[in-house]
Amino acid sequence: MTKPRVVIVGAGFAGYHAAKTLRRLAGGRAEIVLLNSTDYFLYLPLLPEVAAGVVEPTRISVPLTGTLPGVRVVVGEADRVDLRHRWVGFTNPEGERGQLAYDRLVLCVGSVNKLLPIPGVTEYAHGFRGLPEAVYLHDHVVRQIELAEQAQDPAEQRARSTFVVVGAGYTGTEVAAHGQLFTDALHAQRPRLTVRPRWMLLDVAPRVLPELDERMSATADRVLRRRGVDVRMGTSVAETTADGVHLTDGEYVPTCTLAWCVGVRPDPFVAELGLRTEKGRLVVDEYLNVPGFPEVYACGDAAAVPDLTRPGQLCTMTAQHAQRQGKLAAHNIAASYGHGRRRPYKHHDLGWVVDLGGKDAAANPLKLSLSGLAAKAVTRGYHLLAMPGNRARVSADWVLDAALPRPATQLGLVPAHAVPLESSSPEVPVRTR
Repeated sequence: MTKPRVVIVGAGFAGYHAAKTLRRLAGGRAEIVLLNSTDYFLYLPLLPEVAAGVVEPTRISVPLTGTLPGVRVVVGEADRVDLRHRWVGFTNPEGERGQLAYDRLVLCVGSVNKLLPIPGVTEYAHGFRGLPEAVYLHDHVVRQIELAEQAQDPAEQRARSTFVVVGAGYTGTEVAAHGQLFTDALHAQRPRLTVRPRWMLLDVAPRVLPELDERMSATADRVLRRRGVDVRMGTSVAETTADGVHLTDGEYVPTCTLAWCVGVRPDPFVAELGLRTEKGRLVVDEYLNVPGFPEVYACGDAAAVPDLTRPGQLCTMTAQHAQRQGKLAAHNIAASYGHGRRRPYKHHDLGWVVDLGGKDAAANPLKLSLSGLAAKAVTRGYHLLAMPGNRARVSADWVLDAALPRPATQLGLVPAHAVPLESSSPEVPVRTR
């Protein structure tokens, strides 16, 4: 008898944990196929540490093969779903087309950079959603500091030593916090560079980390300002040029660096499915099923999952929700074959952690607000528990960073044109001829 096939599209937090949980529940009674554009699971929360040189890029890239035994991994970009005939079309890295038939389908295609209609942003800004972008930002920052040291013109020194981050949410706050420490260390190694590097953090919101607890926001704001980060709330970018940015308050800031961290939007692939969406996300019921297609499930950032803890609202686009939704989708698929009973998705958040670099962090595990070393311990402990692999290697990088001077070299492996802001697949560098 032929085994039923479950195809999971996307290996982010939702897809990875759906595959891992289903493999355990299926016990070899189903074929599980994981289709993803890369052969690794990317632990996104540590991307700022990659950009700052704290953690090596390979540490947060957990290989799919090996950590998901019994799961067939197919590397390719999904580009079509035929819901009537039940197959997924994809293109592999060599440009060849393929199809995967399915009995059950789990769509976990995730999210991409959110864009705003601001002149010059797509031409001169770079996002921060994938490994190539983090590696590029690391090299770019080192390069600008080196060029600033060589510059004879004080104005050029200041421009190259100014780094602007747009978006004071989780990602932008961590990028600015780690970035200031990183460039201060680079500055200390270069006595000829007379200008201290300056980081600016902009957001139209009234406070840093507007989506999190106010006490965490106050902690992050205090740490940033103490380090010298120029935090400007209620301010954003009005226009971007090759030489700087015009702010909404009328100021012009000469800079060669604009990091775009304003948030995410559902992967555009969702809109191509021809199914009902809400706020760009695929509509599902509380069991993560797509209405009208009981064999199709969706979870993570691309799914509009109703939040049963907040009637009338959708679950936010966070890793916590994505991971738990992936696990539940696996349980409900198993239930569709008679293994257990299906359950609705209901999750109360257990708190948040924000790593601010050095000895600083902000955390509120189980609603207990922490800062300083206590928050740092909780934050790193959480990341080690949440990572599905490479824990020892990440821990080793943290120890080395605390004990030794941080190396700062630019390898130039990811050029600027390989990480355009409008890319729908930021985890995959754009291929050029």
